[in-house]
Amino acid sequence: MRINRKTKAANVLEGPITETCAEFPERHVFIKCPSCRRVIDEGRLHDNLEVCPRCGKHFRVSGRARMRMTVDDGTFEEWDEELAPTDFLSFPGYTEKLGHARERSHERDAVVCGRGRIRGCDTALFFMDADFMMGSMGSVVGEKICRTFERATELGLPVVGFTVSGGARMQEGVTSLMQMAKVSAAVRRHGEAGGLYITVLTDPTTGGVTASFAMEGDIILAEPDALTAFAGPRVIEQNMHKRLPKGFQRSEFLLEHGFCDAVVPRGEVALTIGELLALHEGHAPAPGAPHELVHTGQRGKKRGRTVKRGDEAQSALEIVKLTRAADRATAGEMIELGLDGFIELHGDRYFGDDAAVVAGIGWKDNRPVTIIAIERGTTTKERMRRNFGMAHPEGYRKARRLMREGEKFGRPVLCLVDTSGAFCGIGAEERGQGEAIAQNLMEMSGLKTPVVSVVTGEGGSGGALALSVADCILMLASSAYSVVSPEACASILWKDTDRAPEAAEALKLTAPDLLELGIIDGIIDDAERTHAQIAQSVISVAFTAFDELSKLDSDTLTDRRYDKYRAIGQDKVVIQGD
Repeated sequence: MRINRKTKAANVLEGPITETCAEFPERHVFIKCPSCRRVIDEGRLHDNLEVCPRCGKHFRVSGRARMRMTVDDGTFEEWDEELAPTDFLSFPGYTEKLGHARERSHERDAVVCGRGRIRGCDTALFFMDADFMMGSMGSVVGEKICRTFERATELGLPVVGFTVSGGARMQEGVTSLMQMAKVSAAVRRHGEAGGLYITVLTDPTTGGVTASFAMEGDIILAEPDALTAFAGPRVIEQNMHKRLPKGFQRSEFLLEHGFCDAVVPRGEVALTIGELLALHEGHAPAPGAPHELVHTGQRGKKRGRTVKRGDEAQSALEIVKLTRAADRATAGEMIELGLDGFIELHGDRYFGDDAAVVAGIGWKDNRPVTIIAIERGTTTKERMRRNFGMAHPEGYRKARRLMREGEKFGRPVLCLVDTSGAFCGIGAEERGQGEAIAQNLMEMSGLKTPVVSVVTGEGGSGGALALSVADCILMLASSAYSVVSPEACASILWKDTDRAPEAAEALKLTAPDLLELGIIDGIIDDAERTHAQIAQSVISVAFTAFDELSKLDSDTLTDRRYDKYRAIGQDKVVIQGD
């Protein structure tokens, strides 16, 4: 007897005949992550803001989806939704391509613009959309973004923009190219009116968008691993006939080379933008902000260490050596232990991010302040990364960029100085070390916002002066400030480093000496105090100075600063006869 195996198998699969409706488990859709190659449940991916929970790969999302992730519920008011592109050049296939893009994205073009609130802060917004012709920029995209800046200027609103684009839209010819200039002009006018512009770079941002408004933000954030470039990798590889290194043109590459302020995971983007908008409005973010500093008292042996000095007066050279002590409180510790919160911003926008200079926006007692500090580091590894507090040109240029930003938005500037001097090296000279310091001196002399500088350790030559042209200069009692190190002075003048103690005394580099000479304005006592106590004293004294300086209008402030430096050394000049 022959058995029909196909029929039997089919019956088994079909199961028994029944009058009751079968209940099947919920169906799941799975997606393969292109980065880690793992399979992810679609629902879990969606709940995680389209970020792979295994490797952190940030999937592309539509502009409208990003809007929902960012803006407070129920607060978004869309602008210019009705604008749509046309095939005004009769470009072959463009009409059909527009139709397919509308059908796929359910949008009229590649950007969603409007007004909404982020963590309670009112702002104008635009969200570019990769689902519509890869976010390419045509006349409608340019027009909508341009109108967003114009309305923001009129209404006194900041602008937050999320970029994603393959570049200019070729099907609209040079008209597309001109949108770069058009939007950039609107960005400039918005900035001149005192408006804040925050850019968030997402994957990919290339071509004309990168070469215009994507890189024009006062603050530039980026999602992890987002491609950001003028010329994409394929173009470069075809032109150079070389394989590009891993990570080239990605967000982390941009951060290292000074072109963005921070790389922020998608889950923290709205929170970080909310912090920045609150600080722009002149108040601290709400409690629980991601960059709020939680003070736990004495943080370990080193940070809780009491600075001990004898009752007897120390020699000048002993004080210099004390400034170089490995367990001395660093500028970074003073930020951590003295402020309520701090958002570090990176990069000079030209070449790199210098780890020797820490800069950003901090707050204390609901008051925002721009902080610029030279950081030596604590561990050997960190000290090497920070070049032992010797800044490169890009460090001083980063400082100048943040000073200008502080001036633009009416924030006072606090500089914490602790350096043996600016870095001397071939690369530093090639990139214009002297020019970078010179520009800082000129810029600081005219800043229309209060500036306080505190020498917290060693103040070495022009490297220290580049952050010390201030309305009020303070020094810790255990710090030193000199035109040259005692060792170098003895070597140059007497060709004998053993005379360093003599040189130190002659240079008059201690705080009491400089106060008597009229170089500094005050001394902060740090004897028998922990790092936390020193930090709190520095911040408290600086903010007291800001209270007095803020009473002056900008012209009086800059005139007084000019007169302060104009008078230094004036009484030391003598007229000699024949």
